[in-house]
Amino acid sequence: MMEKRFYATGKRKTAIARIYLKEGAGVITVNKRTFDDYFTRASLKMLIQQPLDIVGKHGQFDLYVNVRGGGMAGQAGAVKHGISKALVEYDPEMRSLLKKAGFLSRDSRIKERKKYGQPGARKRFQFSKR
Repeated sequence: MMEKRFYATGKRKTAIARIYLKEGAGVITVNKRTFDDYFTRASLKMLIQQPLDIVGKHGQFDLYVNVRGGGMAGQAGAVKHGISKALVEYDPEMRSLLKKAGFLSRDSRIKERKKYGQPGARKRFQFSKR
């Protein structure tokens, strides 16, 4: 019998993470590198594993993660969002726990575009009456 995989896309700011989740020994691969090799900060590792901890499934899933765009913190947030969505695909019963913790909402803060005729997104040229 073929192993069933669950897929979800997580996003935060400009980072996008594609998550493939299957039952296994808890191996996490990020962009063909090991989890510890890719995310070096302990705070980011903890952040990413929060969804698994909250549903009590830590170390029960193998995760293959493909992430691009944004910085390290943005990518970690995108991975967390994607893992949460993949867990809901795996078992819809987990939705209430993850929703209550706020893991299913996307952080949509992105850079505001620069407007024409102005030096920046919000900045204006100095006003002079004469």
